[in-house]
Amino acid sequence: MRRAQVVLFDGFDPMDVIAPFEVLHAGGEATGGALTVELVSAEGAREVPSGNGISLRAAGPLTPDTADLVVVPGAVGAVPTDEEMAGEPAEDSIPMILGRALGTPLPGLLAEVLARPGATLATVCGGSLIAAMAGLTEGRPATTHHLGLDLLAATGTVAIDARVVDDGDLVTAAGVTSGLELGLHLLEREFGPRIAHSVERLFAYERRGTVWRAVGAVPVG
Repeated sequence: MRRAQVVLFDGFDPMDVIAPFEVLHAGGEATGGALTVELVSAEGAREVPSGNGISLRAAGPLTPDTADLVVVPGAVGAVPTDEEMAGEPAEDSIPMILGRALGTPLPGLLAEVLARPGATLATVCGGSLIAAMAGLTEGRPATTHHLGLDLLAATGTVAIDARVVDDGDLVTAAGVTSGLELGLHLLEREFGPRIAHSVERLFAYERRGTVWRAVGAVPVG
């Protein structure tokens, strides 16, 4: 049995959580229970406030020693201007919310996920920025919301403008709705295209774009 955990932190984006959670949960049903998925937090079981007034309950702690798939969402907050980014962004801005997550046990737990053979760290939207600001993606290809690609690149990450970027044990997705693509791609990786296709049909959603991987011919120009 494969175990997936979707991480909650204060200020998370509910859509980034619910989209992959629903897809992975449906995948578990389609496989007859070969995949389980749960909501967790770095601090353990608690009510976790999102960035838009919705709270979700983490059933327990993030456990990098037993989780096979760990999904980290982005945040809901104000998008700072270039001038604000050059100074001090507002407390309710997305960079500040993500920055506060760095002050929790989350970065260390994510590092443990990447250090464990066979485990995969996946992110939606600004979730990749948490890993990047923690120094976990330097030199590796990853994506995030298009408004955050410059910030992602500033961490030393190879920022890719794609819906989903697959770099083995690190799989990142771009803007909010790409969490659906992320979940479907993970299902296909783990259980094959028939399972992914059945969930795709269940949600009446067709994946968009090409999953970017560092393989094949390099485009000229």
